[in-house]
Amino acid sequence: MADKFKVPMSSPDLTEAERRAVAQVLDTPRLSMGPELAAFEAALAATAGVAHAVAVSSGTAALHLCVRAAGLGVGDLVLTTPFSFVASANALLYERAIPVFVDVDLQTGNIDPEQVAAAAADLAAGDQEARRWLPRRSPDPAGRLKALLTVDVFGQPADYGKLKRTAEQHGLTVLEDSSESLGAAYRGLPAGGLGEAGVFAFYPNKQITTGEGGAVVTDREDWAEHMRSLRNQGRSQTDGWLEHTQLGYNYRLDELSAALGRAQLERLEELLLRREQVAGWYQARLGGLAQVELPELSEGTTRPSWFVYVVRLSGGVERARVIRALEQDGIPSRAYFTPIHLQPYMVERFGYRPGDFPVTEELGDRSLALPFSGVMTEAQVDLVGESLERTTTRPGGN
Repeated sequence: MADKFKVPMSSPDLTEAERRAVAQVLDTPRLSMGPELAAFEAALAATAGVAHAVAVSSGTAALHLCVRAAGLGVGDLVLTTPFSFVASANALLYERAIPVFVDVDLQTGNIDPEQVAAAAADLAAGDQEARRWLPRRSPDPAGRLKALLTVDVFGQPADYGKLKRTAEQHGLTVLEDSSESLGAAYRGLPAGGLGEAGVFAFYPNKQITTGEGGAVVTDREDWAEHMRSLRNQGRSQTDGWLEHTQLGYNYRLDELSAALGRAQLERLEELLLRREQVAGWYQARLGGLAQVELPELSEGTTRPSWFVYVVRLSGGVERARVIRALEQDGIPSRAYFTPIHLQPYMVERFGYRPGDFPVTEELGDRSLALPFSGVMTEAQVDLVGESLERTTTRPGGN
């Protein structure tokens, strides 16, 4: 059946170089844990400006390994954002750590550094001051605040200058979920290398893809060695065949995926520039729409890495109606994000309610992801823009 959409929601940017790289692996007997993986990891580490990279089967797996390497466990408190894909909080729940949500900055959607500072101070003080930040209920006893898990939303790094000052003041480990920001820079420093460890993800809609896949980047050799063991069923470098030092997981990234990722990474600058061009077309095409607010960059973002293109509809515009109208025009779109704290399992487990994080909820209600990829044409952007203009200005759009 033909696709009903005139423009795809996203699309990977693949060339003959990627196809050739994958085909060459098929001419070898080594399909797992081979030279392509090592080469891909070396290239990723260089991109993030760190010493080590550990490639794994998904960004979620990478987050989980970060949580394990940081020693976070039952009842440990971790400051993080409710405006993200659920994997960032889920990785903490896997180890029964407690996500302590902090609302976000309205301009960027990234975690609000001023509120992080306030939350860290109140949690350190304990008693009533701490209670206003903790979830209403938790199956595990609340312990000590140990870490800060940031998320670089939509390809823009969080404000690490302020966030790291708070972390240093309170002895917090900073974990950077840079799954959406490969190639971005904060005050000239590459995303992924801004915390104790950073995470990249390579799903097909990301800046580069391995199909599925992810990676941790870090300067800590002990963490990298630990994660390499954990991804391979707990086998250490000194273990023999079928010997396993610790409990681990099957989080390996295969050679075919690594070869695809390495070929993509060699084109990273080209891929980022193409995405910047498409974002620029959108900015120009949508700039005059009264009911549509365009993405803004913060002062600290010296280079964005356009992951998705997300606009915000004015408060009086019914987003569900806009999505339906765009679909009738053959244009896909998505609500982006549903706040984590209002996901059914989070409400059941922790007792969250609407109104707990008002900025996150406003962004969740108003944000709309439009079709976006580096292979979009200017004509396709115009098509989306024309449809969005009709949809938001016709009677009933407000």
